[in-house]
Amino acid sequence: MEFKDVIGQDTVKQLLRQMVRNDRTPHALLLLGAPGSGGLPLALALAQYLLCENRTDTDACGQCRSCLKMSKLIHPDVHFSFPTIGTNALSDHFLNQWRAALLDNPYFDVNQWLQRIGADNKQGNINKEECVHIVKKLSLKTFESDYKILIQWLPEYLGKEGNRLLKIIEEPPANTVFILVAEQSELILNTILSRCQMVKVNPLSDAEVLEGLQQKAQVSRDRAEAVAYLAAGNFNEALQMLEYEESDHANFFLDWLRKCYRGNGVELVKWVEKFAGFGRENQKHFLRYALHFLREYMVLKLTGSDTRVRLRPNELTTAQNLLAVIELEQIEPLANLFDECTFHVERNANPKVLFLDASIRVHRILKKKIQVTNFVANN
Repeated sequence: MEFKDVIGQDTVKQLLRQMVRNDRTPHALLLLGAPGSGGLPLALALAQYLLCENRTDTDACGQCRSCLKMSKLIHPDVHFSFPTIGTNALSDHFLNQWRAALLDNPYFDVNQWLQRIGADNKQGNINKEECVHIVKKLSLKTFESDYKILIQWLPEYLGKEGNRLLKIIEEPPANTVFILVAEQSELILNTILSRCQMVKVNPLSDAEVLEGLQQKAQVSRDRAEAVAYLAAGNFNEALQMLEYEESDHANFFLDWLRKCYRGNGVELVKWVEKFAGFGRENQKHFLRYALHFLREYMVLKLTGSDTRVRLRPNELTTAQNLLAVIELEQIEPLANLFDECTFHVERNANPKVLFLDASIRVHRILKKKIQVTNFVANN
């Protein structure tokens, strides 16, 4: 992958190129960013730039022997380490799946990766055997290039086993570069963090997500714009949304709130039965939309102005219609409920049971304001 293929992140790209041009590439670099912001694509682009035989000031050439091998992720001097499953499992055992996943979508998240290798409900980790194997591999001479590069995705999964890598990270063999791609620095051993130069990878802007979608997917600008708003800087989420049938979330969400507000059991059961047939991914996207809507609704409620609200015209109308119904103190319990539902959907909860329960709880949250209002009015 070349820098030009990485969506946005112009400041980070410039910094990484400058490191290489000035021969100041640190032996241990930590790219820290939220999921879907592009840490892994940046790591791949940096590795290709380091190995390129004819690089320019701005990018790898894309044509030399090293670039051609990097384009297929088969360069012998680039090694990968990532979370796996199974006793004594090594990353090398999953290289075929890893390459296929990166070539499909280098912005994928850990849940997608673990499901791809058949994790089901198993937890991924980077184990002791993997750490020992890393030390052995990096102790060998290079095959073709001046550099040996290890790209480790999600060092958070090392846990205490990360101690086994401290010595080689601090005193690596000549021309060895560690590129760690992380999302949660608080889960990484401080002894590892202290040995790395950290580069912060910020979430993508809506405009960058929009541009990326138009470049990499056949989609209308209106659809790309709506998805970019919901993705909140996560390009992987944006891509996932595009895979599923577009639905009118605004009207469907408002219809659900109306039914919850009335509390008619027959109506709620019919709504739940219909929603249960949407499939898990569409249910997750609906809940993600609900959280996005509540966030923007709160801005509208607090400011009284729609200039800073990231809602399309029909969605803004929905929000304005709710101003007299949902108060600020009700937003937090609703958001917590939707977040909880997302958690259970991801773990294959029965959708009919889950969303019927959620509908009843929404009814109670909405009616609580009425009870409080009546109490105040009568006293």
